[in-house]
Amino acid sequence: MLVGSLATSSLFNGAAVSPTAGVGASGAEARRAGNATGPEFAVGASTTTTANPSEEALNPTTESVNRASAERQSINGLTEQERQQVRELAARDREVRAHEQAHANVGGRFAGAPSYTFQRGPDGRQYAVGGEVSIDVSPVPGDPQATIEKARIVRRAALAPAEPSAQDRRVAAEATALEQQARAELLAQENDLDESIGASNGLTPQELADYRPISLRA
Repeated sequence: MLVGSLATSSLFNGAAVSPTAGVGASGAEARRAGNATGPEFAVGASTTTTANPSEEALNPTTESVNRASAERQSINGLTEQERQQVRELAARDREVRAHEQAHANVGGRFAGAPSYTFQRGPDGRQYAVGGEVSIDVSPVPGDPQATIEKARIVRRAALAPAEPSAQDRRVAAEATALEQQARAELLAQENDLDESIGASNGLTPQELADYRPISLRA
């Protein structure tokens, strides 16, 4: 039994992210800045005064702005780059699942259940980045008409997704070849039957051709 595979690519071109991303020097400095005690107090015998605001508070430097930016980017433990990768992985996951489910839905009993290749995102979740559905493209033994109907279903299943892959198109081509072969077998069976009927009724091949019943096929 020949079994094809309807697949989406398992390659995902999202940026690779280090497990320690977002916990570098800038993140550590931002945390130290957040834990600072603030202006110092000068405590005298009878009065308490505060020091004037620092120059950096009045005129933020590039370094302080960068620290604040790094702190904002580390919300929920992810940097902006990591959040973007998560969005891309989630979109790819939806695309892959829809693609493989389309194969399975149309393929029906000739198709297997979708299987997926996963990639772990920076948020710790697993995202489908590739997948496949196995599909039976073998002929129905002794029944070319059933084989024709099966080949049509397989071809529709292969081309069901909005963007069929190269592998999907190869399976569709195999289904087309299977249908053509089955049609040839069906025609040969009909010719053999006609000859048998003609011989039993004493008809010549020409007489048989003149009186052959018309067969309407889809």
